[in-house]
Amino acid sequence: MSDFENDPDLEPIEPAILPLDAWHRDKGARMVEFAGYPMPIQYEGILAEHLWTRESAGLFDVSHMGQLYIAPAEGAEIDVEAALEGALPIDLATLKTGSVRYSLLLDEEGGILDDLMVTRWNSGFYLVVNGATKWDDIGTLREYLSDEVNINHLDENALLALQGPKAVDALARHAKGETPLTELKFMKGAAYTLDGVDAWISRSGYTGEDGFEIAIPGEEAAKVADLLCGEPEVKPIGLGARDSLRLEAGLPLYGHDMTPEHGAVEAGLIFGVNKRRRSEGGFPGAARVQKDLAEGTDRRRIGLKLDGRMAAREGAKVMSGDCEVGFVTSGGFAPTLQHPIAMAYVDTALAANGTALQIEMRGKRLDATVVAMPFVPNRYVR
Repeated sequence: MSDFENDPDLEPIEPAILPLDAWHRDKGARMVEFAGYPMPIQYEGILAEHLWTRESAGLFDVSHMGQLYIAPAEGAEIDVEAALEGALPIDLATLKTGSVRYSLLLDEEGGILDDLMVTRWNSGFYLVVNGATKWDDIGTLREYLSDEVNINHLDENALLALQGPKAVDALARHAKGETPLTELKFMKGAAYTLDGVDAWISRSGYTGEDGFEIAIPGEEAAKVADLLCGEPEVKPIGLGARDSLRLEAGLPLYGHDMTPEHGAVEAGLIFGVNKRRRSEGGFPGAARVQKDLAEGTDRRRIGLKLDGRMAAREGAKVMSGDCEVGFVTSGGFAPTLQHPIAMAYVDTALAANGTALQIEMRGKRLDATVVAMPFVPNRYVR
């Protein structure tokens, strides 16, 4: 413990408060600190919320995420598209206005600093980055981009995610815009109003279900949340079910399934490095991406189906006989499948589907089989 921690004159740093903090507490949410904010882990229970989202529609508060707007500085004549391609391994020439694309923020050695979503707006680019890394991401982007490019942190915005097979029915009753909401396809976005509130809505999310992400002014967040939860299909859902849903969807979580130690190829995220950029390079970490594509990697991120009922947890050893061959990065019981699942990094030679492995947990060996991801088929509307 440092001397600073014993200093009675220092006041503890209070976590920042998101726009819907009081709204969650009024709904009876159990709050935990996540990414520096008190956030709801659950309302009526993780299992019930998970299954409700799979069957109907769940409203998630993801306002902790970083929303950034990248545009030319005032008076600058810089090509922002070219500048952003110098920072990200993304092909922006093929990204149409209103389209959304997944990409990665890499360090100079090709390690993953974050994953993010990029949308082309009329006059610039809208990025959504992870909440736990957003300040570092802004610093990294500032380092990669010239001073002629503005990085605007839209910190007064809230971000909601409405996910599930009935999300479109509930949201379409309120979303007014030039593009009918029902015509919006996966990874597309457009401007709408929700009971007079301006919103940017994309058909995307982090559950594997059909759904939408809704960017709105923070001061209007409670109004919009009440509006959507007033629909019979919609209930508020906490971070616990968000995690179990994304695990079933085989979606990685930054800081767990991807870190600066992992490259895009071994993490199974090479689709975040667009085809033209793989060959041309010209972005941080390009040399490692090209080397890993050409020569392969020693390990790969894989999915595991576990026998029995005990779940594997992050950090558990993956074994093949008496040899340690990898480690678990995410794991838990899959409510939809009714058995435990996990993601892990293992030696590439053992990454083929059907490979029998074991996981060490609490002095026991759990039998596991390598399986394809997603564990639960996605239901995106393409």
